[in-house]
Amino acid sequence: MSVEVLIQRLDKDLPMPKYAKAGDAGIDLYSRIDFTLAPGERSLIPTGVAIALPPGFVALVHPRSGLALKHGISMVNTPGTIDAGYRGEIQVILINHDRTESASFKRGDRIAQMVIQKVEAAQLLEVSELPGSGRGATGFGSSGK
Repeated sequence: MSVEVLIQRLDKDLPMPKYAKAGDAGIDLYSRIDFTLAPGERSLIPTGVAIALPPGFVALVHPRSGLALKHGISMVNTPGTIDAGYRGEIQVILINHDRTESASFKRGDRIAQMVIQKVEAAQLLEVSELPGSGRGATGFGSSGK
């Protein structure tokens, strides 16, 4: 199953975002600028594209696992959420978790991946008390030993 997503290239010199391989979930996003992230530094990086999602869909922007493994690069707000009504340039907040090495990127480098997903709108019903469950109110670390 596929969904039609309108895409506007704000920078025609960058590659069109695409799936690297058939069956991939993530669409590669590219940097519109050259940049360097010092250890611990974060920065907002433009991708040169904007999209129009149909109602009932969301684009989730995820970090690239290769950048995380090789350079300690991730996203501050992972995944980044692009709502169906947003029409601005997609930008990615990257952070360098490496403690000693800076990481440099060139315009056109792959910096993130975007996954398109269907979402359901929730109807919130306020109640005075929630029904019980097997887990109850137990939290962090309570489901394992």
